[in-house]
Amino acid sequence: MWQETGKVLEGTDDLASLESILRQFSRFVFKVAYGVLRNSHDAEDVVQEVFLRMHRSGTKDVADMRAWLATLAFRVAVDRLRRPHAEELGELEPPSTDADAERLAIHRQRIQQVQRLIAALPEELRYPLVLSAMEELDTRQIAEVLGISEAAVRGRIFRARQILKEKLAAITEAKS
Repeated sequence: MWQETGKVLEGTDDLASLESILRQFSRFVFKVAYGVLRNSHDAEDVVQEVFLRMHRSGTKDVADMRAWLATLAFRVAVDRLRRPHAEELGELEPPSTDADAERLAIHRQRIQQVQRLIAALPEELRYPLVLSAMEELDTRQIAEVLGISEAAVRGRIFRARQILKEKLAAITEAKS
């Protein structure tokens, strides 16, 4: 897959390390991209673009592979998001297979509701929240990805959670 006329393409150290990184981080890169794009097809395209860029640039000088890939995936996804063809919502993972149809429907509705609320957040609050809660990056890594201070990351995550909490409480009260 990554070979040309019997030799490893230039960029990465060797084919084995590239394949190892691909296996270890492809799902993570997909999750970062999906967190921004909310569309699985676009997120898959981002994964391919990220690993092609990684292959071209190499990984010798990368100190924190997870943070570096998150930064790259985030930037490629944001670039793609600025294109007009991105869809609003992607697929939902169902709960356990033994859940009955009603519980499954309620679960999906709740997930869609939370996804809509997160998508409605301003970008400056949504991105740190997605990278923290969904991609499990630490404050330092998020600051590196977004190019802001760690204090700004903590503040934005706090504000995003407060807004979501208030909106969810209002929705719950309206249903009562």
